[in-house]
Amino acid sequence: MGPMATTQVEREIKLDVPEGVELPALEGLPGVASVQSKVVDLEAVYFDTADLRLLRNRTTLRRRAGGSDEGWHLKRPLPGGDRSETHLPLGRSTRTVPAELRRQVQVHVRTGTLVPVATLRTRRGVHRLLTDDGTVLAEVADDAVDGIVGSAGRTRGAADAGGPAEDARPGAGSAWREWEVELVDGDDALLEAARERLLSAGAVPAGHASKVGRLLRSAMPEVAEPPAEPRSGLPEGTAGDVVWRHLAEQVAALQALDPQVRADEPDAVHRMRVAARRLRSVLRTYRSVLARATTDPVREALDALGEPLGRARDAEVLAARLGGLLAEQDPALVLGPVERRLQDRARQEHREAQDAVVRYLAGEPYLRLLDDLDALVMAPPWRPKARRKAAKVLPRAVARVWRDAVGRVRGVEEAADDGARDLALHEARKGVRRVRYAAELAVPALGGRVRRFAGRVEDVQDALGEHQDSVVARAALRELGVEAHLAGENGFTWGLLHGLERHRAADARAAFRRTWRKATRRRRTAWLP
Repeated sequence: MGPMATTQVEREIKLDVPEGVELPALEGLPGVASVQSKVVDLEAVYFDTADLRLLRNRTTLRRRAGGSDEGWHLKRPLPGGDRSETHLPLGRSTRTVPAELRRQVQVHVRTGTLVPVATLRTRRGVHRLLTDDGTVLAEVADDAVDGIVGSAGRTRGAADAGGPAEDARPGAGSAWREWEVELVDGDDALLEAARERLLSAGAVPAGHASKVGRLLRSAMPEVAEPPAEPRSGLPEGTAGDVVWRHLAEQVAALQALDPQVRADEPDAVHRMRVAARRLRSVLRTYRSVLARATTDPVREALDALGEPLGRARDAEVLAARLGGLLAEQDPALVLGPVERRLQDRARQEHREAQDAVVRYLAGEPYLRLLDDLDALVMAPPWRPKARRKAAKVLPRAVARVWRDAVGRVRGVEEAADDGARDLALHEARKGVRRVRYAAELAVPALGGRVRRFAGRVEDVQDALGEHQDSVVARAALRELGVEAHLAGENGFTWGLLHGLERHRAADARAAFRRTWRKATRRRRTAWLP
């Protein structure tokens, strides 16, 4: 087993320091009783693809030697403007990025290769801000930086054409000075007070988010600059613009969740699965706006992604459901090693499902899907209706999936037996979910009545989801009960839990009928053509 990575949220500010400006005294900042200072020499080699995909996605990957935090560092943006920083020990390799970190950036690197692109040497004055009892509130770094660009890769045009790598001023360098303040156990009030004192001393807000970004953007701006912000290319209020905004939002969500899913972070699989479903739904529902020749292959690829994500998510839901149900029982009714058997099954299924997800995310079909989603956002394949008013086009699209859902619910009523009914309810759930996603997309353009409709439809989906979870749970309980019996264990508790799940399913069917009546009231659906 390799060295363990640690990840934390980075809370810091960066400031550029003009020539002649001196670091002010740091005593007297909120909560600071003393300042402990030292000087260290650091060397950091930065890794990226030849066309700097990490840098253009505000991500940095480096191998630092020297100082208290030497090792491999990966910094990624977080929603809201914060950044996460993942550390790994140095290890033996100096030119090969550890596999754990390669996986974390594959959403950007894809089929590219990570190579050294720059080296920064820094003489750092470290000033630790301490409380009376020695607690470190923050560290202020006074950095004198000397950077050298290595083999930095091809220009964007050459990369797009697939031509040979073309070094951009190899060996070009730059030197500058900057200050950083990073919180340790301090709070935002200290960070803001430090910012004000350093600005008053003559520093200015940093023009770049990272040192390597400053160096590379100066040496080869045509490669290192972030890509232009994508646009729908259509006027605001058109059907295409509304659809595009939702599409772009879900693509960004899926890609942001990629590293979290690979790292097995809580709820990441569920959220990525939802993003994939929403994307699949928009491509299916709004085919009058987007050309199917382009979108159908993407939708099929999203279907394929949904399979391993679905297995992993279903394993999570089942383990939580059965564990919670067991915890509700009187201990006198729990006969035999029921909890242990449940936990063993949950661990095994989670491990197998998570491994399958990670393997899929490393494969060529998924990496090609990421490229296709980028292309879809950057150059949407609009059909003529995309240029029409959203208020004319979107209700008709929602009405189509609504009629499909109504037909599926009718199938529940026509089911011949319990098994057929369970299947029909599951199909109804899929149809209702499409209606919800289609309606939620239209809310920004159509307003409150559509939001209220979507809320009612979500209630129906929740009831149907509860029923399907019970169907899956009963099948698992029967299987576990058989295993326990064959192992010579008492099967009483498994039968008890199975019976309780039958009651849960009956309650869910009643909730479905109740919520469906509310969702289908004329005042809820009057806006549909």
